[in-house]
Amino acid sequence: EVQLVESGGGLVEAGGSLRLSCAASGFTTDDYAIGWFRQAPGKEREGVSCISESDGSTYYADSVKGRFTMYNDNVKNTVYLQMNSLKPEDTAVYYCAADPLLYGSSLYPADYTYWGQGTQVTVSA
Repeated sequence: EVQLVESGGGLVEAGGSLRLSCAASGFTTDDYAIGWFRQAPGKEREGVSCISESDGSTYYADSVKGRFTMYNDNVKNTVYLQMNSLKPEDTAVYYCAADPLLYGSSLYPADYTYWGQGTQVTVSA
């Protein structure tokens, strides 16, 4: 059974950092496309970053480029999202998602089959 469990969210001041974890089970993180998404109250879920299963390349939404880094620890079978220089507009529930058939990667939520339960990130001004 494929499972994704996010952790690492919390409350942080603007300019601070958090590292989110997405622990995977039931599959190998090297073999699936994986993405991080977020959803703020009243807004649609949006793609933050993703990693390609084909070559491990990472992609980022313009709003987080230069501040967020996504990486895969295939020994721990866990994907991380390091978030630096956080802003109040980064406040959202953050989700990781995975898909076995997505060639390359995508920042579109509809392209992913498996989802975690989410972790809340709140950035105070």
